[in-house]
Amino acid sequence: MKRNKIMKPINYTTMKEYIYRFSKRFLLFAGILLLFFPSCSEDVLEEKPLDFLAPENAYNTLPGIKQGITGLHFSTRQRWFYGTNQPVITVMRGLGTDIAFHGEDPNSNMFLCNYVTNITSSNTDYRNIWIWNYELIQRANVLIEGIENADPAIWTSEAQKNAYKAEAMFFRAFAYRFLVSFYGDVPLVTEVIRSAKTDFVRTPKAQVYALMEEDLLFGTTNLPVPGSEEAPGRITQGAAWHMLSECYLNQGKFQLAASAATKVISGYKFALMKERFGDRQNVVFGTGDVYYDLFAYGNQNLGINTESIWVIQIEPPPTTGGASVEGNRAFGPAYFRLGNTPDGKKAFRGEFVNGAYTGYSDTLGRPVAWIHPTNYVAYDIWRSDWNNDIRNAKHNIKRDFYYDSPGSAYHKKRINLLVDYAAQYAAGTRDAMRDSCQYIYPYWMKFADPCHYFTDPARSGGGNHHKDLYAIRLAETLLLRAEAYVGLGQPDLAAADINLIRSRSNATPVNPANVNLNYILDERARELYGEENRFITLRRMGKLFERVRALNNNPKNPGLNIQNYHVLFPIPQSQIDLNIGADFPQNAGYPSL
Repeated sequence: MKRNKIMKPINYTTMKEYIYRFSKRFLLFAGILLLFFPSCSEDVLEEKPLDFLAPENAYNTLPGIKQGITGLHFSTRQRWFYGTNQPVITVMRGLGTDIAFHGEDPNSNMFLCNYVTNITSSNTDYRNIWIWNYELIQRANVLIEGIENADPAIWTSEAQKNAYKAEAMFFRAFAYRFLVSFYGDVPLVTEVIRSAKTDFVRTPKAQVYALMEEDLLFGTTNLPVPGSEEAPGRITQGAAWHMLSECYLNQGKFQLAASAATKVISGYKFALMKERFGDRQNVVFGTGDVYYDLFAYGNQNLGINTESIWVIQIEPPPTTGGASVEGNRAFGPAYFRLGNTPDGKKAFRGEFVNGAYTGYSDTLGRPVAWIHPTNYVAYDIWRSDWNNDIRNAKHNIKRDFYYDSPGSAYHKKRINLLVDYAAQYAAGTRDAMRDSCQYIYPYWMKFADPCHYFTDPARSGGGNHHKDLYAIRLAETLLLRAEAYVGLGQPDLAAADINLIRSRSNATPVNPANVNLNYILDERARELYGEENRFITLRRMGKLFERVRALNNNPKNPGLNIQNYHVLFPIPQSQIDLNIGADFPQNAGYPSL
């Protein structure tokens, strides 16, 4: 699918390619986050960059400022949507909440399987949630300063200047969204840090939210109107209003939250998709629906897709800068590890590639079971509408798997673990937990791109896909407004918003009397499984502890050993150790080392 260029004077084919080409250069001049570095000499600080890129000279031209915007997109995309830090990216997708546990090894020390042992102030993986967001804030602050100090002659209008400034401010608010949710009170940094600083203090959340409101409100009037952005994936007023609605909800400002969401829902041309669209209809399963089409390759940025508010851009190789998302690798079961059929034949023959059978199916890809759905999200929330809610259709959630084993009596038969391997389980020669946690379980097709792989054919894509990802789509905005209406004591209006989504899904309308926060969480799980940041949602509603304890059925650690104090993550010990100029208290419940 051909995309517009982010900068017309530069001959790159897509925003995605431009992001890649720019990413290495960006780090040279985006500003060094000195929050974690102990010292810097005065001589270095006084150098004037004349023949290399640095904050002082990189953002004094319009192309340089455009590159800075692209760098913010690159950092956000790489770290929060398709990053390679497996513990962090799985937490971003809901691992460790009420919707998912780690299937490959439910007692893993690497993934979030036990809050007491995994969530510590010295854990270097989860420390990145802190570091990466403050890096993003520093980069945004550098760009904001550059825009303010640039020669006014570079701008065609004040509106153009404010649009770029608003986009940088959006990403600053985006970073603080994570920080206040995961850590509570955090340092508020609004200026560029140019030298070592060891006296940070924790700013009350109310002040952090005030800055987020200021940044996002600026965006609601100065960012482009949806449809007029320079390229797919750029930030618009719609994304700013959506984020502002969530920001208000976090503070219990329900009327403001509802009004902000209404700006998105009614103020632009956004609408839920209700008819089938795109060119990937019925090509794999012979059937489908509009929900399936929402996640089909190439459909996220189509002009007819009125549900997209902010889409993360990805391009497959051989495009320069092509990347991939470990979607099926993360969410799908490792069926290819099942081993043999009950009568001793290889369970999965797979595709025929380069003269040999691979053991992998092009329909299923190569998943590894990082994110296993809990019983709550795989079964419980569907029971009332099991056969009619399209989101639970067989082409959207694959529940039936079949042996691919010519020569076996089980060839093409549906796999029924408890029946097929009953004798082996009884004899203790086969691990039933591994079979059901790692090898076979319900698989959401929105995280795969069946029979459509660009790389690694010998492993059916190697666990990756190359589809664009929704950062925000309208269905979530409707659920934010429904949540605000619950807070306002207006369940009838909340039900009306929820039923717009349920009607699209052919699900039974909810009665206003049954609408509460738990019901909204159920509907978010049905609609947004793996898309929303479930941690942020549960913390906002005050539900993280109770729902993880009650609904996470990790077989090794039911409830994941979560304690009340785990509602907030610990401040990284490295931050506390370096902050020698001021007291920097740890979050309650975590030991001070």
